[in-house]
Amino acid sequence: MSVHLGLIESPSPAAAPFEIVERKGVGHPDTICDALTEALSHALCRFYIERFGLILHHNVDKALLWGGAARPAFGGGEVVAPIELYIAGRATRDARGVAVPVEALAVETSRAWLRANVPALDPERHVRIHTLIRPSSPDLVALFERQRSAGVALANDTSFGVGFAPLDPLERAVLAVERRLNGPATRAAHPEVGPDVKVMGMRAGDAMRLTVACALVGRHLRDLADYFAAKARVRALAVGAAREVAGAADVEVAVNTADGETAESVYLTVTGTSAEGGDDGQVGRGNRVNGLITPYRPMSLEAAAGKNPVTHVGKLYNLLAGRIAHAIADGVPGVLEAQCYLLSRIGAPIDAPQVFDVRLRLADPGALASVRGRVETIAHDELAGIHRLWTRVLAGECPVW
Repeated sequence: MSVHLGLIESPSPAAAPFEIVERKGVGHPDTICDALTEALSHALCRFYIERFGLILHHNVDKALLWGGAARPAFGGGEVVAPIELYIAGRATRDARGVAVPVEALAVETSRAWLRANVPALDPERHVRIHTLIRPSSPDLVALFERQRSAGVALANDTSFGVGFAPLDPLERAVLAVERRLNGPATRAAHPEVGPDVKVMGMRAGDAMRLTVACALVGRHLRDLADYFAAKARVRALAVGAAREVAGAADVEVAVNTADGETAESVYLTVTGTSAEGGDDGQVGRGNRVNGLITPYRPMSLEAAAGKNPVTHVGKLYNLLAGRIAHAIADGVPGVLEAQCYLLSRIGAPIDAPQVFDVRLRLADPGALASVRGRVETIAHDELAGIHRLWTRVLAGECPVW
């Protein structure tokens, strides 16, 4: 498959008058849905490999989180109606006479992830998990099985993936702020900072303006004054993280801007997530596979979480396109930005995309011919590695949210 190589003709988002970037943090209801379906896919993959020696067909890529109800309070609070989580999809439920415990895996992995990532939430008491996973359709199972005789994985769907690199200053800042607020050091020092952190970043000229929504946990706060002090700490952490990665002095951060002046009008929670009573969630409504929502960049609306990592190009091509773009931007001198677009065809080998389009922004636009050989080599090397990309997914090296 030949690579179509061209120049990026639109202006760089970083050079435009305005730019917008968003990240929904670990405890956001949409991110929770992505994370739990992806965790279930990993669990199924490991079970299939352990029992059958290979990954069998599954796509558990649908989830809906119906928020509960809570009465937050300083020094405590309570959840009065649990979160209802519905996980749906298709999976191979039995093979060679062995039943696959799909429901048990869904419940166990969901509770384990919630326990590790939303520590103020009790997965047994505060969440009801409903599994709506039926057997895979015969045609897709047959297609999945044909890869054995073909000797190559065959695309599970007709889908496209896109990726770009490198991240610009605003993108790095938004990502760094959420990671700082949800990092181990912050969790240890400031348990009042809940994991439901959403960062919306905008840039006007050289000025960055970040709006942070951060669910604060009532049991770790004494009163309203303590709440506002916690907000100030969140702001300071966010400003520091943004300045470290973006190198920008003009950074303004506003936290929980809907707050009023009374205890009833602030973003106080029992569990650290708005899923307890203020918001619902769904797979695919959150971050793309690079961890960001970037309307000024090429994006796919594909929900990558929960799709099988062997043949589902809705996952593989988005991950691969990002890897190709980063490898080119990092490995070819003179490349300021790289974009990659891949399009599959259902039933065709996953290493034979219909479209393999790479676009570059060069320091010298006239140098396209001189970098062509190196760019094509990198792109083809990355494409050739798609058959082992699933190993990186299961190793945790390729997050999709």
